[in-house]
Amino acid sequence: MLRDAMEAQFVEESDGLTFWLARPQDYDEVMAISQDIYQGNDYLPHRYHTWMTECERVVIIGRRNGRLVALDSALLVDGGQTVVLEGLRVCPSERGRGVAGVIQRVTDCYIKQVYPSVTTKRLTRRDNPGPEKLSKFIFLACRAILSLFGEAERFKGFVSGLKTKLESTEKSDGPSSNNNQKLFVLKDIHQLKAILLDPDLSLRLQLPGGAIIQDWQPLKPMESNLEILERRNLTWMVDCFDDKPMFMSFHTPPYPVPFNGGSLRFNIDMFGTDVFIAKKALIAHLEQVIEEIHGSVVVHVYMPQTFWEAMRQFCEGDEGVKQYMDYWEQLFLEKEIA
Repeated sequence: MLRDAMEAQFVEESDGLTFWLARPQDYDEVMAISQDIYQGNDYLPHRYHTWMTECERVVIIGRRNGRLVALDSALLVDGGQTVVLEGLRVCPSERGRGVAGVIQRVTDCYIKQVYPSVTTKRLTRRDNPGPEKLSKFIFLACRAILSLFGEAERFKGFVSGLKTKLESTEKSDGPSSNNNQKLFVLKDIHQLKAILLDPDLSLRLQLPGGAIIQDWQPLKPMESNLEILERRNLTWMVDCFDDKPMFMSFHTPPYPVPFNGGSLRFNIDMFGTDVFIAKKALIAHLEQVIEEIHGSVVVHVYMPQTFWEAMRQFCEGDEGVKQYMDYWEQLFLEKEIA
């Protein structure tokens, strides 16, 4: 729903705060409370205006005495049964005062009013909230994240080095079942749909919590979610054996983030059990964007935890592109909405 020309739409008042549906003209105030969010990797400066027009997305802001102090957002997915929570943030002066909990309750209530079919909310988060808060959720899965950083012009050398390492591994290992597999970019939308709707996909790829997590957004592989994935403009790669995918990955187009004074963020999501194919996929995804990236570039690779150490070693040793964060995780949580 477009809200450019609309008056601010009041949602409710609670705990000394007033809550409203966010509008495009609230952008500057939202950015003002978002400094240093996600250690400079904040996606919202790039996506805020898209959120304002995205189908079945709710964005709520909280104000105290007229000043914007909090934001929360939810996207309806899974055929109307689930909402994915995203973008939660509270201004620094209000943190530790329970504001995050209040705006989440307001968002839950509003969602139930607008979408009464919703029974579940899902979210991903990077920090472990501790046993007390975690006990309020069902823990579904955990993925590891490898983070790299470098200047765009250094990535060609980095990729070349990765190829050399991979070729060396192939020679030392000799003939293997990997030779019967082929990683390829999947462009045919009908073939992609058939793969995603295959009932064996989740088990075969060991999908975390039975979901495809795209850039922190968990979606069940079901018909109603395909349109959401399609509008993300993803580049998909699969590795098949006997026409069955044994590995799947995709990347989100690079987008700007505030990190290091201004960088491009490039996210790669990987699903499967074969770390050798994951190495091939990393090279292939980087090659897909290497001509379009510029300036400073942050790469986040989301993967099964069992991949992380091998992928870290695979990427180390280059002076131009380096790991810049230690091991960190993406937690996938679920909670029933009363």
